Parts: sequence; C-alpha cells; structure tokens
Amino acid sequence: MCLISPEALARRLDDPALRVLDVRWWLTEPSRGHRDYLTAHLPGAVWVDLDRDLTAPEGPGRHPLPDPVAFAARMAELGVANDADVVVYDDAGATIAARLWWMLDDLGHRSVRVLDGGFVAWSAAGLPVTTAIATPEPGHLTLARRWNRVIDRATLTSRLGSVALIDVRAHERYRGDLEPVDAYAGHIPTAVNLPLAGSIGPDGRLLPPDALRERFAPLGDEVVASCGSGVNACHAALAMRVAGMPAPLLYEGSYSDWTRCGMPVATGDEPGSMPA
Repeated sequence: MCLISPEALARRLDDPALRVLDVRWWLTEPSRGHRDYLTAHLPGAVWVDLDRDLTAPEGPGRHPLPDPVAFAARMAELGVANDADVVVYDDAGATIAARLWWMLDDLGHRSVRVLDGGFVAWSAAGLPVTTAIATPEPGHLTLARRWNRVIDRATLTSRLGSVALIDVRAHERYRGDLEPVDAYAGHIPTAVNLPLAGSIGPDGRLLPPDALRERFAPLGDEVVASCGSGVNACHAALAMRVAGMPAPLLYEGSYSDWTRCGMPVATGDEPGSMPA
C-alpha cells in the first residue's frame, strides 16, 4: 500500500526504521514550505527541498529529474536507507509529496508511502508537532541508476494520438485562460484535462480506490501523465497506483518543456490534434 493514515503513522513515531520526509512547497512562493517546516512539523521529520533535492540544475522543463545516483546520495544524507520505512508528506493533498514518492518508488525503494491528507489531516487529528530539527544518521541507500517510467518530448511527439496523454493542471490553465509561469498558455495537443483536484476529497485525502479507478479507467492501459513541470503529474501516478491500475509514464518536462521548445499548443476545452 502506498498510503498511510495519520493515526497509523502516529503509532509508529518511535520506530527506528521510520524516516519521515517533509516536502511542502508552493508554486508561487517556493520558500514558504521551509518556513512552514520551521514553524511546525511532524516529530522526527526531515526537510526536503523540492528545488534543491528533487530537481536537477538543468534539463527539460522547470523541474527536471536529477541524476538518480546523485538523488540517492542526497536521500542517504537525509537518513533514508534501504531498510527504512519512508513516509512523505506535504500540506497540499499529496500533490507535492507524490513527486518524492514517485522518485523513490520508480528507482526501486521497497517501502515508501504518502501520508494521506498530509500535514492538514495530521493537525486536524490533534497529533503532535514540533519545531525540533531532526538530524538523522546518514543511511546506506542503493537505488536503480536510471529512471524507468519516463518519456521524453521526442518520443511523446511521435506517439501523440496513440497514447492517452493527461494534463493534471487546473482547467483554466489547460484552456489557456491564464498561465502564471510558463512561456505561453494552452495545452499539449491531444491532452485530456483531468485536474488533480478531482482525485482529492474535501478532507484533503485521496478518493477511495473505486472512485479513482472510475476516474482513470477510461484512459486505457497506455497513459502518459503531464502537468506544468513534472511535479504534480506524479500525483496521477499515485492515484492510479491506489486504484490498482498500471502506472502511467511521466512526461518529465511536461508543459514547461513543451513550450520552451516552441512546440504547438491547443487552447479551449477540447484536446485538439497535433498539426501535421
């Protein structure tokens, strides 16, 4: 299982095998997550910086995946080991935490779960928080040396129309009504809009497996997940895993990579088609 409830995690806080990672982050205010961590976080939680720890300095899009070997070394510095039971959380319905979950899972870590409901659900349950900064001993961590479930722009372009491409951004960004960060507004031609908010209940937790399966099953077995920069798209992979469905491919650079390279875009409610 790739989710854990606040109550179940609270019962394990004293387990020496447990490693809790806080990956809170905000698109328009990247430094806010660390400030929130310093204000209050789960006991024993270690801060993980999306921009520094989970992103390469250069690559496709705004948040390219780091070199797997460098990523494993950084996670080991933060106390993650081969035999650790890793739990990741954010305060945004797992839309950020799913990135770290996906990275560890894709490279073969045996036990990584997302705190369902994240910091919001933890706090709502009246569970303890702290300001103490955890300093774990470095772990021994061996992961795969390459990313597995990924697809690049050239390969995706050649397969548009034969794979189900989903765009999990908010509908107004998909339509092209606004674009706060990328080069120009719209979506990748043929992409179907499935905003990630539709996989999250009013309590901030993922919907039940049956509801998630109903949402994603019409896509078929060959799915590519995209978003703005390859972060939120990992939430679709998490939701599909919870639903018991085959994992999608991740378009690493997503819309930011697509637009930076001057590729054609579509606007409006319809997926559109790729120009000849």
